[in-house]
Amino acid sequence: MFDEGCFPSVQAVTRGPKHHFFGYYDKSPWDSTGRYMLALEVEFMDRAPTPNDAATIGLIDLKENCLFRPVAKTYAWNWQQGCMLQWMPNTFRRRIIYNDRRDGRFISVIHDVESGEVRNLPLPIYALTHDGRYALTLNFSRLDRTRPGYGYAGVHDPTVEKKAPENDGIYLMDLRTGEYDLIISLAQIVAFRPRLDMRGAVHWFNHLLVSPDDQRFIFLHRWSSPTIGKKRITRLFTANLDGSDIYLVADDDMVSHFDWRDSTHILAWARKKGVGDHYFLFTDCSEEFQIIGKDVLNRDGHCSYSPDRRWILTDTYPDQENKRRLLLYHPETKRLIELGRFYSPPKLRGAIRCDLHPRWSRDGHYICFDSAHEDQRQMYIIDVSEVI
Repeated sequence: MFDEGCFPSVQAVTRGPKHHFFGYYDKSPWDSTGRYMLALEVEFMDRAPTPNDAATIGLIDLKENCLFRPVAKTYAWNWQQGCMLQWMPNTFRRRIIYNDRRDGRFISVIHDVESGEVRNLPLPIYALTHDGRYALTLNFSRLDRTRPGYGYAGVHDPTVEKKAPENDGIYLMDLRTGEYDLIISLAQIVAFRPRLDMRGAVHWFNHLLVSPDDQRFIFLHRWSSPTIGKKRITRLFTANLDGSDIYLVADDDMVSHFDWRDSTHILAWARKKGVGDHYFLFTDCSEEFQIIGKDVLNRDGHCSYSPDRRWILTDTYPDQENKRRLLLYHPETKRLIELGRFYSPPKLRGAIRCDLHPRWSRDGHYICFDSAHEDQRQMYIIDVSEVI
């Protein structure tokens, strides 16, 4: 069932002349009270950030006319995922964490927005456990080379000459002590059920996400080589939080965006040979899968489950009219609701594109997204409490 044109009102929560955005779809900008939202503020919108470009981190006060209050600056950010800015788990009110570049290296910073107290950690962060104890991370300098738009500029990558290094990969960092370990190396994962098209290719990791029970995590293994005639090939893996019990979930060349429905099921836009490209619901550590929204969710998007896990929120890339769709899907009833269509300026393409990257509020009543349909990068919210 498709509800066309169910367009709730859209409210801008940031305004020019400066540009504002949040980042990726797998984090919520709202604090626990629903009053404040996190955002990044920058002076430009249509080029890649250089090492000298800072982004201002601030709070949007929804009860004070969406006033933007600056709290810090960062030199480790990109258009797709920002600086991994987010509220620290179990607080969601006072402390935030984000990545920065200081003294020639990338780090992460835990910042108390009320007292101003900060604590630096030796590695940047990618994904946090829900109890706020650990962070998973990777080499953002290598990612900047291999997947422009997702890494950070400004720090030399010591693995630049290595296609699948043994001393680089996915790290686990204790957020209390700053101690960290390499838990899965690129060389290790290349040796895991290797393929012929991996020969001579450059390998990297991307998109880490911890399961709801903090026991396992997802990661993408990607590689590219001129000899294979493809831009990149992707495999989807899961593993225990310490890097053990690695499981290959999808190995049919393409996996894009994903989310955990629960601690054993993964929703992912992927390809299965003989089946096609769909949203698949995979069962972790199993060959079981099912297609989700086969007839209506037929394009890749940034998918996430509502806090009550009943709805799927996603978007699309620009169509022939340069418009992106914002969608809600109810798997139980197969109901699809289109929340809106938003123009994407053609000048914003590739690594500097402005995807909607929709995210849920913590109570599931609101959706936030980034957009440039008014010829500025700004943040918007939609009240979906009545729609769902």
